[in-house]
Amino acid sequence: MESTEDPGNVLLLQPWASVCFAESSKLMAKAWFGDTGYALLLSDLSSLWYERADSELIQQRSKELNKRLTGHASSFLNHLRDLMCPLLEGQQDSSTSFSCQLSPSMLILHVKSELLGLPFYWDFRCSAAPVEMMSRHLVRPLMSMSLLLQGQVQKLATLLLQKDAEIEDYRESGAALSRERLQTEPFKEESFLQTFEDETLPQACCLEDGICFTPNLKRLYMAVTQQQARKPCKRHREASGDSGSPENAIAKDLIPEAINEPTEEEAGKRQAAAEQSVQESMVPSSQSQKARLPVAKSKGKKAKGLFS
Repeated sequence: MESTEDPGNVLLLQPWASVCFAESSKLMAKAWFGDTGYALLLSDLSSLWYERADSELIQQRSKELNKRLTGHASSFLNHLRDLMCPLLEGQQDSSTSFSCQLSPSMLILHVKSELLGLPFYWDFRCSAAPVEMMSRHLVRPLMSMSLLLQGQVQKLATLLLQKDAEIEDYRESGAALSRERLQTEPFKEESFLQTFEDETLPQACCLEDGICFTPNLKRLYMAVTQQQARKPCKRHREASGDSGSPENAIAKDLIPEAINEPTEEEAGKRQAAAEQSVQESMVPSSQSQKARLPVAKSKGKKAKGLFS
C-alpha cells in the first residue's frame, strides 16, 4: 500500500519532468501522491525545494485557502493529484493555472482551479532542501547514468569495429553490395567522438529550455534510482557506529587471530632477540642483566603497538 511506503524512497523512484508556468519560469519537478499525503521536489538546477505534507496539514491548509469548501483531506489530496499529474506529463489543463513565488528560503507554487463548481486554491510551500537531498536525487543518479552511458558507448564502438572487420572479410572473399547506397566508411572512434562533441556538445550544454530528461533518460534514471533505493548506505552505518552489522561481527571474530599470529616484522624482532640472548650467555651475569634491559623495553613497546 502507498500509505505504508517511505515517501523519501518513493519520491526517489519518480522521474524528473520539465514544467513550465504561466510566467515562463521553467523548473524540473517530481512528485509523489499517496493515500494520506504527498511529497513534491522542485529544482532549477541551481537550488532545490521540497515539501512533504500529511493529511493533517492538507486539511488545515484547505480550510485556510478555501473557506467555501469543506471535505475530507483525502478529497483534496485526490484533486491535487489530478491537477499535478497532467502537469508532470506535459498535459496542463487550461482551467488550471500555476504560478511561482520565490524567496531566499522558500518557493511557493500557487495553484488555482475549480472543485465542484467552486474556485479551488492551493499553495505548495516548498522550503530549501538540504544538500544531501540534492546529491541523492540529482548528483548520484546522474553520475551513475553517465558511467552507464559511457559503458554503452564503448560496447557499441567495439561492436562497430567488429562489424567493419566482418565486412572487410566479406570483401576480401569477393562479396559485393547489391546497393551502393548502403556502403559505409570504416568506423574511426576518435574522429567520430571529435565530430560528435563539436556538433552535439553546444546543444547538450544549453539547458535554458528546461528539457533535461528524454523518455529514454527517464527510464534510465528510474532504473538507477531503483538500485540506489535497494542498496544500503554502508557509509551511513559506519558513521552511526553500527556494530551489529554482519561486517562488524566478522571483523570482531578476526581480531584475536590477527593478534596471535606474528607479522614478518615481529618474527624478525623475535629472531634478533633470540640471537642476542645467545650472545648474553657468553658474558658475565652482571653484563647479561644490563643487556637484557633494552630487550624488556622493546617488548613493552611491541605490546603497546599491538593493542593501541
